[in-house]
Amino acid sequence: MRLASALGQYITVTLSYWAFTLTDGALRMLVLLFFHNLGYSPLEIASLFLLYEFFGMVTNLYGGWLASRCGLTLTMQLGLGLQILALALLLADPSLLSVVYVMVAQAISGIAKDLNKMSAKSSIKLLMPDTEQSRLYRWVALLTGSKNALKGLGFFLGGALLASIGFQGSILVMMGLLLLTLLASLLLLDNQPGTNRQPFTQSFSTSSAVNRLAAARLFLFASRDVWFVVSLPVFLQSQLGWSHVQVGSLMASWIIAYGAVQALAPKITGNHLRPGGSTLFVWAIWLCAIPCGIAAALHWGFDANLFLVAGLLIFGAIFAINSSLHSYLIVAFARRDAVSLDVGFYYMANAGGRLLGTILSGLLYQQFGLISCLLASSLMIALSAMIAKGLKQ
Repeated sequence: MRLASALGQYITVTLSYWAFTLTDGALRMLVLLFFHNLGYSPLEIASLFLLYEFFGMVTNLYGGWLASRCGLTLTMQLGLGLQILALALLLADPSLLSVVYVMVAQAISGIAKDLNKMSAKSSIKLLMPDTEQSRLYRWVALLTGSKNALKGLGFFLGGALLASIGFQGSILVMMGLLLLTLLASLLLLDNQPGTNRQPFTQSFSTSSAVNRLAAARLFLFASRDVWFVVSLPVFLQSQLGWSHVQVGSLMASWIIAYGAVQALAPKITGNHLRPGGSTLFVWAIWLCAIPCGIAAALHWGFDANLFLVAGLLIFGAIFAINSSLHSYLIVAFARRDAVSLDVGFYYMANAGGRLLGTILSGLLYQQFGLISCLLASSLMIALSAMIAKGLKQ
């Protein structure tokens, strides 16, 4: 039975996105912890995610164009199908799971994830009139925050599943959830055709506001992943002796709290924002000081467990507000007649930032340690702040 209302369609897309996000977070933690146990170096672990992030960039650009031609429903369902395929590839015998093989599976997962994200976030623009900016901010914040809370739950789920039923058992559980989600979407969603027939060469944004916001987003997300993705969990396990479940629980709690703050961002910053860069600049400057403070505490020999956990929570709260403001502004600045193109281009920069952060996380940690990753994070936040400052009202 198909859902008739636009809101009903959007809710179904959002629920599908949530189910996908849960498995995506669990898969990342599974891969990270499983291959660390096999003796992979931090740089090798980081390399497992390189194609994931690279193809996220490609997908956001090409996927926005595809959605504009074929419809957001198709791109969302395609993402679910590709994630199931990526999980199936990881069911191979562990002796066959080489770095290259896992990179290919992760590449497919990266394509799948960004098809789903682009589809869900583009849908909001089409439901809101341009005069409803406060309401748009609240809806974007709620979607983004709830998504990240579920991603955090996925981190915990990945660590718990690995400890209880092993790598392959965990993969089978996630495949079952996604198969049910795909079936529900096929039964409930309308296959709405796209309306844009522009050639692919027009996918690059011509809006100076979108381009500047995308550049700021690139450095913002690189600043998070340069210490959060590889170096922090490896440091917790190898240097502080944390278990799989402890690492997974911390990462999960951080993402869940991060998502909650994102959802509350309109209450913290105020609902009535005029699209512009001054608010982004102020919040980025606050964020910039946090990694420097953690690095100083570690350098001076303070309790690493205490300062890492406390610093991570403070960083997460302020980063969440920055991210929520960014997510609102791209939807606000996107052209209504080409929303998936602008949103896709913007999240291509987001994936580029994650790619840069992931590479540097493994490289800097292996060569210089966690403190270097934290200092690199502060530098990238400062660059993001300076770029955002020039964003016009």
